Amino acid sequence: MRDNVKVIIAKYTENIDWIDALDYDYVVYDKSNMPVANARPLVNIGREAHTYFTHILKEYDQLAAMNIFLQGDPFDHIDDRGRATVETLKNQLVDIVDRAIPFKGLAWFKLKCDRLGHPHDLRKPENEGRWSGWGRDIPVGEIFERLFSVTMPKQIIARAPTGNFCVTGDRIRTRPRDFYEFCLRMIEQDPLDENNTGHAIERLWQHIFNGNMAWNRDFYK
Repeated sequence: MRDNVKVIIAKYTENIDWIDALDYDYVVYDKSNMPVANARPLVNIGREAHTYFTHILKEYDQLAAMNIFLQGDPFDHIDDRGRATVETLKNQLVDIVDRAIPFKGLAWFKLKCDRLGHPHDLRKPENEGRWSGWGRDIPVGEIFERLFSVTMPKQIIARAPTGNFCVTGDRIRTRPRDFYEFCLRMIEQDPLDENNTGHAIERLWQHIFNGNMAWNRDFYK
């Protein structure tokens, strides 16, 4: 599978000089005012979820066998000591790719949360102004139920809570194209993430890509 891998970078103003060291084909979606060369420019809305759903819809019929979705600076989230390097990431990816793991979060931690996204830090005074949705809960339960039309459990485990993960093309396509169109519309309806829709999606990546086709609805509108 290693010759059919695509790294998808959701970039804003981060320095992504590290990307070539991964030795995989990649595409950069750049939301800054000065996109880097060969990047695909996007409007700066919807956090990384907007970027990822855009890519999935653009490439749906020709997705790579393994797709590695990364933020422009994923390293703080990979190592609990805060000392992750590109080599740390590369070693982690080699194992995932070689074993063809259908879905794998890349954060060093997992997060158990309820339908309001607790625990979260969107009400901490020191974070005021950092996010448009500061002061609000994260509507994990609401978004879960809109996506799948089933009741969310009392608690779920977020296995990719930082928005950095790997997923196979086959696993992505267990959901129909109109599912991802529906996801993108939800994100676009909350462009500044004032309602924390993007934050909720961060808690739900493993459910979006869990391969449970029984959750697929007949249509999304």
